Amino acid sequence: MKKYLIAFSVIALTSTAVTSCSEDFIDTQFFQSKPQEDIKTIEELQSFVFGAYGTMRNESYYGCDFVTIPELRSDAMYSNNRSGYYTTVSNYTMLSNDSYASGPYTAMYTVIAKANIILGTSNNLTWGETVDPANIAEKVKNLKGQAYAIRAQALFDALRLYGQQYSGGTTGIVVPTQYNPAANMARSSVQQTQTQIEADFNNALANLTDNEYQNPSDKTVLNEFSVKALMSRYYLYKGDYAKVRSLVNDVVASGRYSVIPRDSYLTSWTLNNASSNSVFELAVGPIAALSSNSINAKISPTNGYQNMPVKPALVASIPTQDIRSQIFGPSGNTSGTFIKTKYSNSNGEDNIRISRYEEVILNGIEAELNGGSIAKAQEYWELILKNRLADYKDAQGNVVTVANQIQALGVIDMTKLKAERRKELVGEGFRMWDLLRWGGPIPKNATNGNVTANIAIGDNKLAFPIPLAETNVAGTLVTSNPGYDN
Repeated sequence: MKKYLIAFSVIALTSTAVTSCSEDFIDTQFFQSKPQEDIKTIEELQSFVFGAYGTMRNESYYGCDFVTIPELRSDAMYSNNRSGYYTTVSNYTMLSNDSYASGPYTAMYTVIAKANIILGTSNNLTWGETVDPANIAEKVKNLKGQAYAIRAQALFDALRLYGQQYSGGTTGIVVPTQYNPAANMARSSVQQTQTQIEADFNNALANLTDNEYQNPSDKTVLNEFSVKALMSRYYLYKGDYAKVRSLVNDVVASGRYSVIPRDSYLTSWTLNNASSNSVFELAVGPIAALSSNSINAKISPTNGYQNMPVKPALVASIPTQDIRSQIFGPSGNTSGTFIKTKYSNSNGEDNIRISRYEEVILNGIEAELNGGSIAKAQEYWELILKNRLADYKDAQGNVVTVANQIQALGVIDMTKLKAERRKELVGEGFRMWDLLRWGGPIPKNATNGNVTANIAIGDNKLAFPIPLAETNVAGTLVTSNPGYDN
């Protein structure tokens, strides 16, 4: 990795100290010289952890683009290109200087840089709360456990967007594991990148499991169970179903989460740090709200740009007795059906849900269908359906109970699982990645939602371009992805 990006990360490191247990998450200029000096206190180390979470909610990362892009390149949603948003992404005409390539790249590597500073910090710190060395060591262990998980997730996200595993190559991404502004690193292979991701996740668990300073009730801070939820996502995408089954079993057995009941489903999206189905979410609040740069601005039927409608076939696939049919609404300014519930705050103040229990359960269903127990997969599926469906009357006036509806759906299989993921996770940034790991193809959508082409696995445009600012430097070891202009 060249010096430019690391230097950019140094600037970013000076901001975003957040308080995760309040609705007001205030960005501050905190310890601006710390990239050049040693961190000496727990308080300083904690600020870097909060800062890493803060960068994850960047508008190019989980704050918007990294969530919306996998939806508009899918069979679930599309971009109408209103106000010029996502034109190059949906048309597959991106160049190496495209902001949709450079924005996520910079945010992800800024997160990685912050995690590396945390992980490179000495354990000999002071703490205003205690002078007990054992307590200090345990707190440092907790903070570094979070940093390992944060780095693992950022590497995983970067690998999916920029790695060549779906575009016909074997090249992964740059994998820095130390903070070094002078580093000039080449891209690792996909396999080498995966090895580092797995090592980081395992180190996170080693530091967080049974750590006295983890607080699973605070959903804005990673703990052993939310890390296992993220790991179940990673191993699902890798196709290691045995590991997914084990991780999902652990999360379920913890008893800390539940599928949100039907009656609470619509309001659950506004319950910051309080919903029973939220496993991990990024704290936002009014100070850090992205407003016109938020997901709401692109996806809502009433606010912002009304840029991303839902495909009619998906809307039609959800019956009226399913509570998920009520998340949609028409726009007054353009044609199409939009998501009105999941990102309903017009200023983008609601916390950003990174992991929901329902996703973990869906991961478990797929893993059980691939070498596990069909009975357990059915149990997981029915757990979701019982909390989404309601009794209704048919055309003859007969009451059709939820039990009758579930019975009529039969036994879960991969076709039904794929449809269920599309209904449950629509708008949350999963669909393109699901289609890719299932073997594709990826639809190329016109501005009216019609499919104009199908992009097959192996097409070089399925990997985003490495930003020009990363490759256009003398002596850089970073190679570009084929098919672009750098």
